[in-house]
Formats: sequence, C-alpha cells, structure tokens
Amino acid sequence: MQIRLKNKEVFPLVQGGMGVGISLSNLAGEVALNNCIGTISAVNVGYREKDFYKDPIKSNLNALKKEIKKAKEISKGNGLIAVNIMTAINDFEKFVKTASDEDVDLIICGAGLPLNLPEYVKEDTLIAPIVSSARAFNLIAKIWMKKYNRLPDLVIVEGPLAGGHLGFKEKDLDLELSEIVKEVKKSVEVFENEYDKKIYIFAAGGIRNKFDRESVINSGADGIQVGTPFIATYQCDASLSFKETIINSSDSDIKIINSPVGMIARAIDNDFIKKTKDRIPSRRCINCLKTCNPSTTPYCIKDALNDSASGAMGLVFSGSNINSINSLKDVKEVIDSLMEEI
Repeated sequence: MQIRLKNKEVFPLVQGGMGVGISLSNLAGEVALNNCIGTISAVNVGYREKDFYKDPIKSNLNALKKEIKKAKEISKGNGLIAVNIMTAINDFEKFVKTASDEDVDLIICGAGLPLNLPEYVKEDTLIAPIVSSARAFNLIAKIWMKKYNRLPDLVIVEGPLAGGHLGFKEKDLDLELSEIVKEVKKSVEVFENEYDKKIYIFAAGGIRNKFDRESVINSGADGIQVGTPFIATYQCDASLSFKETIINSSDSDIKIINSPVGMIARAIDNDFIKKTKDRIPSRRCINCLKTCNPSTTPYCIKDALNDSASGAMGLVFSGSNINSINSLKDVKEVIDSLMEEI
C-alpha cells in the first residue's frame, strides 16, 4: 500500500492544500505524522503577521518559513511535508524558492500551468503539477524536459468534483475523474518508458472513502489527494466557525462561482456569495494575483478568504460529496477511513 518518495515509505495520500489559513502547519504536520503527505497552503500564509499590509510579500515569505519549520517539528520525521503554491500569484518564483530553500519535501502547483517551476527548485525538491487533462500534463512534461531536463515526480489529476479553483469549463463538469485518470495514465506511461522514471499519479476531487479510492486506483492512479474532509478535524488550522460551516452544509449548499483568479470554483453558497451579485471593492489591494484588476474585479478574493480564515465567514471553498462530513474527527480517523483495505 505504501510508495517510495524521498527515500521514505509513505502512504499514497496527499492532504490537499487549502488557503487562506485552512491547511497550515498544524494540519500538514499531523497528516505527515501519520505517514502521509501533509500540505501547507502558501496563499496569504502571512495574513496574521503584524506587517502583512505594509509588506505582504515579506510577511508571507517569513510566515511560510515558520509554517514549514513547525510542520516538520509536528511530523517528527514521518511522512512528507508539501507546500501548495498557486501559479496565478504574483511573485510565484519567490514562494517556490523559499519553500525549496527551507527543504520542504514537495512543491505542488495548480491554478494555472507551472511551466517554469523546475527553474526555482533545488534538485532534491520533489515537484508536482495539478492537471485536469492529459493535454495539460503532456505540455508541462514536454516543456520541463526540454528546458530543465526534469519530469514531475508526481502529478495530481484533479477532477470536476474538487473544491476551490477548477481547471474546467462549466460545460465539462460532468466528466468522470476515473476517465481523466485513464487518459493521463497513458500519457504518463509514455514519459516513464522513454526516460525510465516513475511518475506517481494522485487522483483528486470528491474522494471520500475507500470505495472512491478503489475506483481511481483501478483506473490507474497510485494514490489520492483529499482536502475537504480534513477541514472537519480537530487539528485543522481553520477557525471553528469555518469547520462548522462544512459540517453543517450539504451538497445542495454548494455552488459553482467565478473567481477573480480567472477560473470557476466550487464553494458554499453563503451570505458572502449572495453579496457578490453586486461588486465588492477591495478593502486594501496587495496586488496578489496576476489575473486580478482591482478596479474591475467583482470582489477581492484575498479579503474573502482572509475573512473566512479569521472566522468571519467570507468565501468558503468546498469539494463535492460533503453530506457524510457531519462531525469533527481526528486526522488519523480521516486517514484510516480513506486508506482502509479494499
């Protein structure tokens, strides 16, 4: 059941990166302690720093270093610690370099194609793109190999049922994760055979139990990435009110929205979402997104996510299939239910 990464035998489970402030060192460290891959979200990771608005980049980078160090301490050398960095953020390369220099085990990048990711990492830092199609994987792998002589160490194949930003158009949200995994698997095998390198495939989006895991494993995945169930854990870094929003919501409360990132996203349809029918100006722009024009954006995603992280419910991202998430659990309970023998 285990796979080998960074000279360690770990369970093939990645805890999804969730920002702002949802998956930080407490959650990532606890997941790694249980010999899985725990993920810190780098999105506005320094939102609690006193100089955040004065110098957001410095605050975020300093906070990222602290979170990586703390997660390693919690994990006690077990599992792996990853950092999820959105390709769409400004100063992307600074976040990648910082995470790699701090000896994080793995850097995961989505919300765009991280075509220059290998340029900013050390040789021993594992790298993984998030893709939603074989076409995207092929493009990334070809460019990485041609420009940097590197291939992904693993790839996250994210389906339409995932939470947060989605790499799909709304008309394609009925695609099956297992079918996407099969197509990506074919592409991965071409590169594996040509360059004699194992590239692990992790399937993501709406996976909630061992039967969901069995479906994607049978389609060619080596493991799974799961985010939303880890929100409803004692160790999750989110506020209690954020956790309760997930616990008290059902599938009927989830809505597809348009994000200032330039992608569609899946979120809980709360009062904040209803208010976005009218434009909500940014309270204080920090120029965090490449795709955002503060004079025209319908709302500031930084404000919305920071509010939720602080307990004042703004934007609450969630994956599908949340009816069964109805109580707080220990991280180990969530892991055991997902990795139970099939």
